[in-house]
Amino acid sequence: MSRIADCFANLRKSGRKALIPYITAGDPTPVLTVALMTALVEAGADIIELGVPFSDPMADGPVIQRSSERALKHHVGLRTVLALVQDFRKDNAHTPVVLMGYANPIEALGRVQFVEQAVAAGVDGVLVVDYPPEECGSFAQQAQSAGLDTIFLLAPTSTEDRIREVAKVGSGYLYYVSLRGVTGSANLDLGDVAAHLPMIRAASSLPIGVGFGIRDAESAKRVAREADAVVIGSRIIQEIESAGPAAAVEQVKRFLRPIRLAMDEQG
Repeated sequence: MSRIADCFANLRKSGRKALIPYITAGDPTPVLTVALMTALVEAGADIIELGVPFSDPMADGPVIQRSSERALKHHVGLRTVLALVQDFRKDNAHTPVVLMGYANPIEALGRVQFVEQAVAAGVDGVLVVDYPPEECGSFAQQAQSAGLDTIFLLAPTSTEDRIREVAKVGSGYLYYVSLRGVTGSANLDLGDVAAHLPMIRAASSLPIGVGFGIRDAESAKRVAREADAVVIGSRIIQEIESAGPAAAVEQVKRFLRPIRLAMDEQG
């Protein structure tokens, strides 16, 4: 059983939902990334989504775009991200880490090399925004054979055929984008989320994480009533941005702890 599958299995036994925070590797500086990852776990994170900085992040709004720009100024690329995960694994062997990013860095490194190096570094899953499931079946098969889960996005506009396609090639969990637009935009429509999840559950037994638009303890608690996991990214990046490097680690913990507590109170 993969670390991701094991994580969700343990959460189900205790009647809890997964908290999946996102940060961009190298933001605000590379030396803080492992400390921030550790802080997320201490504050109650179950799985960490670690963004791979990219110069043209098409699915990301201005907040995460800025985080990528800051990381790129420190020359943080895919190889550096893998090295940071390896450093994190020195003290944490249990928290699943999912890399979230775009195809270009993987293609530049080579798909085979990426899978091998990601697994060796201790990565558990990968979400590549611009790898559509119908075009990367061989990559998904190769990754999953090596123990690397492949996670795909679903949106309010996803058709039943699209959902079935994603369910067929995905593993780990499914990521439902709760709104139309980029990260950090619009407001969460819980009614829309609740209306779409049954169709996804009918097509797949994988856990469903919901992200985009979750900004505080109350919205996280509401989503946790419907989904198996709550994904929160832009709001955390804003906390890092406003706190600055010196206070970022403590600020992230202060922000995330109430969200964990609120999710555990849902029901």
